[in-house]
Amino acid sequence: MLGPLDLTRKRQSASAPRPLPPAVESLEWLAEQPGVADVLRFFARERRWIDEQHLAVCRIPAPTFLEQKRAEWVAAQMSQLGWEAQIDRAGNVVARRGPHQPNGPLVALTAHLDTVLAPRQPEEIRVEGNRFLGPGVADNGAGVAGLLAIARALAAAPGGVTDLSRLVLVANVGEEGEGNLSGMRFLCLQSPLAGRLHSILVMDGPDVSHVTAEALACRRFEINVTGPGGHSWSDHGAANPIHALSRAITWFADARLEEKPRERPCSWNFGVIDGGSTVNAIPTGARVKVDLRSESPADLEDLSSSLAAVLERALLAENERARLGRVVARMRETGVRPGGKLPDSAPILDYIRAVDSHLGIRSILDCASTDANIPLSIGLPALSIGAGGQGGGAHTPSEWYSPEGRELGLRRIVLLLALLLADAAASKS
Repeated sequence: MLGPLDLTRKRQSASAPRPLPPAVESLEWLAEQPGVADVLRFFARERRWIDEQHLAVCRIPAPTFLEQKRAEWVAAQMSQLGWEAQIDRAGNVVARRGPHQPNGPLVALTAHLDTVLAPRQPEEIRVEGNRFLGPGVADNGAGVAGLLAIARALAAAPGGVTDLSRLVLVANVGEEGEGNLSGMRFLCLQSPLAGRLHSILVMDGPDVSHVTAEALACRRFEINVTGPGGHSWSDHGAANPIHALSRAITWFADARLEEKPRERPCSWNFGVIDGGSTVNAIPTGARVKVDLRSESPADLEDLSSSLAAVLERALLAENERARLGRVVARMRETGVRPGGKLPDSAPILDYIRAVDSHLGIRSILDCASTDANIPLSIGLPALSIGAGGQGGGAHTPSEWYSPEGRELGLRRIVLLLALLLADAAASKS
């Protein structure tokens, strides 16, 4: 992208619709810089290569907690492109280009490696017409392919990004499900780079119309109910864990639907339920996993307390009905995704609005649960945006992705990165 910018030169252009870093006159000026223009053209010119990388990475299964083979493949690709790539203690691929800055602020561009579902065979990731089909092709095949495309584009551009040594590319683990944002937690809180992070740009899925600037808080619980078990005939009437758990789920969901609408949206989902061993045996145990979300910390706490109260009431009802034995329960918190929000005055919001205005992208700010939750919760500027293209069916076997429009999303990310790096360079003192 850009060669080193003269940070002493003040921006005088009246054409920029939003405040920009001091070294950047306008988005038009930025996009016309020789290095930047080369990168922006790269994505259309190398469309086929990007598509091939996208399909290749998606054919490597990477369910949450089992991302190692995909991480090793991505690290190898980064190395071939001239980046110094390592896998950190959390399992994240961290890539940089030398010479490294020994201190000062860094900007991270990230995409999560893991998927909710994974292909059992490489052939499950396939192309039909102009669509890629199969588990994880959109979420987050689009993000990882975008990360590789940007890595190659920057490596090939004469001059590179403003102070490229301040850029960190990260393919992180643990974003989905019970991963509990482990890769991003490590990057922001424990890694050697944690104290130097200036801002983080997260690529998640393809959608360019939504910009996540507020982190949706989430709490996950696992509830285990146990009882005496027995024969379905001779022990009929024994306290039944499945009956108690089913009653708790129904009562909780019914109570939420009967409530007055909350000031800020919230959600609840009983996503996994299992128990018992056979049809003619009273089960000795039953289990459910619960996901609670809210834009309001107070409402999230209220949902959690309500769940515990309903569970106690369901246990009491089952034990009062039981002819013999009792059921007991344990409710264990298994994950927390903290909330957070960018202040309205955050420069990164000005930058994304300026870039979107320049490219003609109509986007809205939203609240969602992404890797950006961690930096936003500790006051670190971060956004989560799509990597371009179109997709649907995320987290289902019918997931699909179309690369149509991918170039626009990647050009947007490059321009936003240039602004963030110029901002970081200006603040290094």
